[in-house]
Amino acid sequence: MTTAQRTRLRVSICTLTFRRAEDLRRALPMLVEQARSVAHDVEVLVIDNDTAASAVDVVLEDGSGLVRYVHEPRPGIAAARNRALAETLGRDLVVFIDDDERPVQDWLAQLLATYLRTRPAGVVGPVVSEFDEAPEPWIVDGQFFTRLRHPTGTRVAVAATNNLLLDRAFLARHGLTFDERFGLSGGSDSLLTRRLTQAGGVLVWCDEAGVVDVVPAARATRSWVMRRAFRMGNTATRVELEVAARPAGRAAGRVRMATRGAVRIAGGAARAAVGAVTVSRGRRARGWRTVARGAGMLAGTTGYVYHEYRRA
Repeated sequence: MTTAQRTRLRVSICTLTFRRAEDLRRALPMLVEQARSVAHDVEVLVIDNDTAASAVDVVLEDGSGLVRYVHEPRPGIAAARNRALAETLGRDLVVFIDDDERPVQDWLAQLLATYLRTRPAGVVGPVVSEFDEAPEPWIVDGQFFTRLRHPTGTRVAVAATNNLLLDRAFLARHGLTFDERFGLSGGSDSLLTRRLTQAGGVLVWCDEAGVVDVVPAARATRSWVMRRAFRMGNTATRVELEVAARPAGRAAGRVRMATRGAVRIAGGAARAAVGAVTVSRGRRARGWRTVARGAGMLAGTTGYVYHEYRRA
């Protein structure tokens, strides 16, 4: 028997939810199945970020004994993520997955196997999008929901929490939490993982540990893609400025990100123009998305914050 086989890990699968009862109802049985599929101490932790605690009834429907419910009324995804960290202090690993995602059959087993090989600070898995309804050709040709993938074991510099395993002790040793100033804008996961690698932590890719993201029709639109691109550019600049060690570094970062933003605007516009001339819908679409991302980056250098997740 190998050392990896003898190791029994304490693992928390964490899913954050906000007024998505049906998504959570579909997700919980799959997460419970994942918890039961491995020879480790695994719980499923639901963090309900609705002030009305709307997810509690869904959790009460579960009879597995493996699901734990926690209500975090403070608004914002960063607050919910931090509550997950607080609730898992003393556990070995915390694994984040979105409440509207479906893990592949051996998702958790693959994440844990990759972790046990080298014990990195984090393991990142791929997210594959499927559409709830057939999207318009602009979305299909733009390939906006196709993400980069890597061979298993590849080191990556940054990650989102839509499919992410983190070593809980590493986070505790380095005092790493999610920055709640990013709670309504998004990007707190990017910032945390950037700080993790700055602290000497390693993030590795596990290509076998995939999850499927079901894209609703409301997100498969031009307006949503453009807003998301602007927000991603905006938070990219803000994260870059936050990880700068000194004021001089932040000033240099502001110039660097402004330059990158301007280059994206110019390059994206040129790409869109070429697409118009060559009648390439995909090139036009990707060009305009690049313009939106560049505009978001420029806006971030002025201190502007785009709150994509602002609540009424």
